[in-house]
Amino acid sequence: MAISKLFIANRGEIAVRIIRAARELGLRTVQAVSAADRDMLAARLADEVVEIGKAHATKSYLNKDAVLAAAVASGADAVHPGYGFLSENAGFAEMVERAGLVFVGPRPETIRAMGDKATARVMAMRAGVPTVPGSEGRVEDVPAALTAAMDIGYPVMIKAAAGGGGRGIRVAHTAEDLEKLIPQAGAEALAAFGDGGLYLERFVHRARHVEVQVLGDGSRAVHLFERECSLQRRRQKVWEEAPATCLAADVRDALCASAVRLAESVGYRGAGTLEYLYDAATGAFFFIEMNTRIQVEHPVTEMITGVDLVKSMLRIAGGEPLALRQSDIRPRGHAIEVRINAEDPSRDFAPAPGTIAGLTVPGGMGVRFDTMLYPGYTVPPFYDSLLGKLIVWDDDRPAAIRRLIGALSELKIAGLATTQGLHQALALDTAVKAGDFHTRWLEGWLDARAFIASVA
Repeated sequence: MAISKLFIANRGEIAVRIIRAARELGLRTVQAVSAADRDMLAARLADEVVEIGKAHATKSYLNKDAVLAAAVASGADAVHPGYGFLSENAGFAEMVERAGLVFVGPRPETIRAMGDKATARVMAMRAGVPTVPGSEGRVEDVPAALTAAMDIGYPVMIKAAAGGGGRGIRVAHTAEDLEKLIPQAGAEALAAFGDGGLYLERFVHRARHVEVQVLGDGSRAVHLFERECSLQRRRQKVWEEAPATCLAADVRDALCASAVRLAESVGYRGAGTLEYLYDAATGAFFFIEMNTRIQVEHPVTEMITGVDLVKSMLRIAGGEPLALRQSDIRPRGHAIEVRINAEDPSRDFAPAPGTIAGLTVPGGMGVRFDTMLYPGYTVPPFYDSLLGKLIVWDDDRPAAIRRLIGALSELKIAGLATTQGLHQALALDTAVKAGDFHTRWLEGWLDARAFIASVA
């Protein structure tokens, strides 16, 4: 069905991003807000605003009944869930469709199949996509985990079957570790996702985290090349870039082709990301999971391809077939995104909500700042600490890093602590400039107090 009015079931910078894309397509927007978010930037930009509940996310953005009731009452044709919150909740997607609205994303059955990481592994194997050696589906108890680990070989990663963001993940180096860590990981997964299911994967030493962006219309899919997201703290991405310069051309071709193959095999609709581990020592890559939603780091793909992913999602959700052919998509240059969070690196990255006393946004060619901030805005303490994403583009990676250094020096956010200094230090680091890092590199760098020394 054609969409004319869009309900946005999210907040922060992604809500602002969706509103701007919808406005360019001529759509009216309705912004859902909690009691704590009535003055956020998205509420100021939307055509209509509706309060859905109290400040805590469980009373508002995670309350499926409240969100759906507000969407229906607003007269919206469609619901865009953004990322996080209900974006990968198959039950919510079903509720939206039963109410006669369009869910801007994959079909509920796709979300359910690919959202369960153990099931997604099986689907990938059926599509002929390489996967990390691991358990066949979920491990139901400790004895089953021990048996599976004997076949996989230590060390193994214990991973939550549902959810993401690094929750429920542990590394076991021995059987004794596994017996101790399985209950811990299960309890954390249950608390975070309402599902304590676990599965095992072989731990890849010094892995690079590479992901492929796809778009599909339910029958045909294309890839928009890859991103590297190896700079992580506690398995949370802090710096993303495209393309992944660690890949040889033939590896890139095989990786991206595998992503399209898997997306088409599940009839994928909308924007999605397939995540892989890349073993630089062997040149092998392994599928690990699929995110059935728009990603925080989608702007770097937009910068190198010129494709607006959010507008593409809305067009597909409105019933348009995928307009892009693979031959239409040609990457150009290099883009980097850094996440500016309201966190204090000097206090172990403790959350630092507060009021924006002043804001200077960098500009110039190849610079973009996706944010929810404005002077005088008070960042609430109830949600994710992401304030905005600083994205730069240039002809190649060294030039992009130089542009990032300049943009970071221009960015001024007064009134609260942020991770801006962390990114300034990373952009100047010799290893980062050389691309010599892996998924555990940043934690070691921080533990060695390299960050503090570099900014002292």
